[in-house]
Amino acid sequence: MRLAHLHFPDITSFTRVSNLQKTLTTRLLAHKKLAQSPTTGQTPPPPPDPTIITFTPNPVYTTGRRDLPPSNTSPQPPSQSTTHALSLPPPLEPIRSLLSAGNGSPAVAEYHPTLRGGQTTYHGPGQMVAYTILDLRRLGLTPRCHIRLLEKSVVDVLGFYGLKGLVTEDPGVWVGGTTTTSRASHELPKKITAVGVHLRRNISSFGIGFNVTDEPMWYFQQIVACGLEGREVTSLEGQGVEGVTVGEVAERFVGAFVERVNADFACGGAASGEKIEEVYRVSEEDLLECSLG
Repeated sequence: MRLAHLHFPDITSFTRVSNLQKTLTTRLLAHKKLAQSPTTGQTPPPPPDPTIITFTPNPVYTTGRRDLPPSNTSPQPPSQSTTHALSLPPPLEPIRSLLSAGNGSPAVAEYHPTLRGGQTTYHGPGQMVAYTILDLRRLGLTPRCHIRLLEKSVVDVLGFYGLKGLVTEDPGVWVGGTTTTSRASHELPKKITAVGVHLRRNISSFGIGFNVTDEPMWYFQQIVACGLEGREVTSLEGQGVEGVTVGEVAERFVGAFVERVNADFACGGAASGEKIEEVYRVSEEDLLECSLG
């Protein structure tokens, strides 16, 4: 199996990437339907390659299925995005002014409801977002294993930078956390990566948001990220790892993901997934041409 990797090096419209992700998931779902009901005497075409998209969006707050707004599942058009027209879920009502244009000034951030799991989070400059568009069955993954695969891949990347990543009962990947017995004080771990996915017929979409610099911190401070009251967010920079680019973290994440798939799900006695033999770089145009073809 080959894995396609599309990386957007510049800040990219969240809507643009979301639309591309939808195109790729639709293509995988269409192939699955065709393969399950082939035309008599015809061999189905080979399945599309799995794809990981890595990018940094413009400032945007997103909600998952647990925090969808009361009256819509898509953002209002810009012409309707006034303070009163924008439909927001309760967690974002306190920052309505940041999400609405007014007095000739643009909104500080966009709002996009999504169908991923989880609650409210932020994406923007200083963060590496990775969307994994995969057929879980080809990789030998259950939905739970898919989440663990994303988390452990992030833990592997953190380990490269000398940080110990933690997976707890709370969603995402965390770092830090200490207990001082003399004062009986306990410092809770801080979240460095959010994880949220969507599945339809075992086709995955969405993925992770990995904080590289401290630039997203102000935006996170305006909300209760992922519905976890009192929990803090951090970044590589906040943990003392400086000078790292989003592109570098993207490459390391994709590499860690492939190593985990091949070691844990494609090899060994009980492994049932296909091995990823090659990772190749693609452009947005390449992916769209394949979809049209």
